[in-house]
Amino acid sequence: MMIYIGLDDTDTIESRGTGHLAREIAAHLAQNYSVAGVIRHQLFQDPRVPFTSHNSCAVILLEAPSNTDLYNLEKQIRKIMLEDFQPGSDPGLCLAKTVDTEVTAFGLRAQKELVTQLEARELAQKYGIILNGLGGTEDGVIGALAGVGLAAYGNDGRYILVGRTRELSGLQSVETILNTGVSAIQTLEGEPVTEGLISADKLRPARRDGKPIAYVEWNQDYWQPLKLDY
Repeated sequence: MMIYIGLDDTDTIESRGTGHLAREIAAHLAQNYSVAGVIRHQLFQDPRVPFTSHNSCAVILLEAPSNTDLYNLEKQIRKIMLEDFQPGSDPGLCLAKTVDTEVTAFGLRAQKELVTQLEARELAQKYGIILNGLGGTEDGVIGALAGVGLAAYGNDGRYILVGRTRELSGLQSVETILNTGVSAIQTLEGEPVTEGLISADKLRPARRDGKPIAYVEWNQDYWQPLKLDY
């Protein structure tokens, strides 16, 4: 089964980003579980919302047995996050196996309007979702829960880690890209790309129908990957 692990507000201007921390945690968890990917989700950018740079959160997709103890897993992740706590940050952590559509709706709202920490906590309590603040104002619980809702939705965000895509660089064949963990390659218009070379530098597939889809555009003599926020 899929376990969704959301993180937000773990960084400061001077520190490593939340996405970097999420990938480090994913590497740790990969010793005992199968990591299906790490996704970046873009949240509401507004002067009233305190954020470090782009107001994005990260979600780790963990494939694990259905009897996995979420509370024990949360303790493991919390330990890593607290050991790497950045003074001035307001980290939040969320874990869920089953994600109701109301949680996804909260995530979609968090991309367009102000939502509150109280809303996030009440929603998590309603559906039995683990949601904890780990320091500062604990406002990171908002993005952590929103990210989980968006990841479960399956049609938002982009993978900052999936398969072996981060090991690639330079121009690569379509076959090579697909063999590293990308499900399909296509243009924004939905046309499948089956031949030609693709720049693998900073390849960040979008999450569509729960799968990593690489969107590209033609750039003179090769395909250039696109990084989509939503």
